[in-house]
Amino acid sequence: MIEYTFLENPTQTEIARLTELYRLAGWWKDAADHPSTVAGIVRGSHCFLAARQGGTIVGMGRAISDRISDAYIQDVTVDPAFRHQGIGSRMVAQLVARLEADGIGWIGLIAERKTHPFYRPLGFAPMADSVPMLKTL
Repeated sequence: MIEYTFLENPTQTEIARLTELYRLAGWWKDAADHPSTVAGIVRGSHCFLAARQGGTIVGMGRAISDRISDAYIQDVTVDPAFRHQGIGSRMVAQLVARLEADGIGWIGLIAERKTHPFYRPLGFAPMADSVPMLKTL
């Protein structure tokens, strides 16, 4: 059975597992992270959700926000061995519910690597006349 909990102050074991999930998702390379970075990401998020199987974190997702009106969901990923079981969908639903309970009315995200079909049944649609942009060096 999968359990879902919001993290605020992750343990060293949780930080190590979250780092592994960032790497499995292809977002971080071997030396691109540090435990204090992961702890700061968790603490600095509006909320950070962990999905656990038998105590082991198998999925994660978070929301960043101004804590008043707008939020973005990001870093949603599930360990490849646990995908296609509804874990990611449940995490997004719980993040949305938490944000709405906290009074956040505008919730966005950027669906990367052609993941937009995953988000559509969860109530997300492309923003008309918008293009995601990233500052380049």
